[in-house]
Amino acid sequence: MLFNSIEFAVFLPLIFILYWFLTKTIRQQNILILASSYFFYGWWDWRFLCLIFFSTLIDFLIGRSLGNNKEVFTRKILLWLSILMNLGFLGFFKYYNFFIDNFIYAFSTLGIELNYQSLKIILPVGISFYTFQTLSYTIDVYKKKLKPTSEFITFAAFVSFFPQLVAGPIERASNLLPQFKKNRIFDYNQAADGMRQILWGFFKKIVIADNCAIFADQIFNNYTDYSGSTLVLGAIFFAFQIYGDFSGYSDIAIGTARLFGFNLMQNFAFPYFSRDIAEFWRRWHISLSTWFRDYLYIPLGGSRGANYFKIRNVFIIFLVSGFWHGDNWTFIIWGGLNALYFLPIMLLNKNKINTDVVALGKYLPSTREVLSMTLTFSLTTIAWIFFRAEDLNHAILYISNIIDPSTFTFPEFITPKIEMLYTLLCVIILLIVEWMNRDKEHGLDIANYNRYNRWVLYFIITILIITFGAFNHTSFIYFQF
Repeated sequence: MLFNSIEFAVFLPLIFILYWFLTKTIRQQNILILASSYFFYGWWDWRFLCLIFFSTLIDFLIGRSLGNNKEVFTRKILLWLSILMNLGFLGFFKYYNFFIDNFIYAFSTLGIELNYQSLKIILPVGISFYTFQTLSYTIDVYKKKLKPTSEFITFAAFVSFFPQLVAGPIERASNLLPQFKKNRIFDYNQAADGMRQILWGFFKKIVIADNCAIFADQIFNNYTDYSGSTLVLGAIFFAFQIYGDFSGYSDIAIGTARLFGFNLMQNFAFPYFSRDIAEFWRRWHISLSTWFRDYLYIPLGGSRGANYFKIRNVFIIFLVSGFWHGDNWTFIIWGGLNALYFLPIMLLNKNKINTDVVALGKYLPSTREVLSMTLTFSLTTIAWIFFRAEDLNHAILYISNIIDPSTFTFPEFITPKIEMLYTLLCVIILLIVEWMNRDKEHGLDIANYNRYNRWVLYFIITILIITFGAFNHTSFIYFQF
């Protein structure tokens, strides 16, 4: 079920009413959340409910066994059973054909032809997200950072919580699971802020992402027909498409969770205002970045030790992050390119110099900050070309066509021209609103504004959505991951 669909517009208020008016106990609330989450997930394909249920059951049982067992060797066996099972499912559904196709290609380069056909495997929606979420539970229980739960309904509701089930944020069990065990009382201020964040999420998805996608797709799909400057514009359109799409989903998910009394972690912190690549990755897809940091990068040694180990660890975490996004070499190159961006900053020990909010307390950034943000955005946008391209050849040819004297000409207007201008105007509005609230949790975090100014802004955003929104129920980009 898509957030930007009629079905969800009916589903959400119905569950909200049942949740706050008909349930009396925590258990009843959790049962309703579990049932509605399975209905929400099964709307795509009910067959995959068996997969998420089995994964939930296994990790629940392993967690209980870890809590009851003190034998070191047995605990390691249980942990590896959870890791191998979860990554095994993920690997089969997401990467089986990738490895088979590359295996066959490697042999074909040696003159050995293998007769094999790829399997038609349907990727379960959200498997990359809930797999990492359940893994955080078993790993934290193994490390004794978290006590295992004895309530299967509670644990199953945590795994399948519908607001963030299919595209995050990837919640840690230590943060979200305890919230399923506490009394939840309706809080008007929390719900009102949730509605503001939902509204902002819909603006970013329907107005920014879906309109930018029209022009990004047209330029990327016909890149040989355009000048270098237009190709640059196409890459910028995609940069805002993926930001509006993914951060928009996160805003809707976090806001929806607040309607039910839950607080999810912030997943985007205005990343396009970053002054270096290290800051960008502290602000982009925070739940995934911190997951890799805590469960992969730090166990590998992090930034400790000789430079060789630092470089190795940086490349591992970025390449794995790229591979997590999909079974295409473009994602791996995207990850490697970001590793190359990050390495000089880390080796010079400058990866933590921009931990504050840019131009905090000021209306405008300094010239140096503008140049830093422009450079960071430019490097990120170049990397996004690999992320968007169909394959490596497409990405390389696209970039090679940018390296052309026509890059210094004025970009061509893509038809329909007036819609393109409206889209660029809406991107500017996005940047202005988020700049004004860059020290807040989300772009429409305006509880401190007076009542009149708040309602004026609500009205403007709503009119923009109605007037310029692309109501074609386009799927979110990260559903494919």
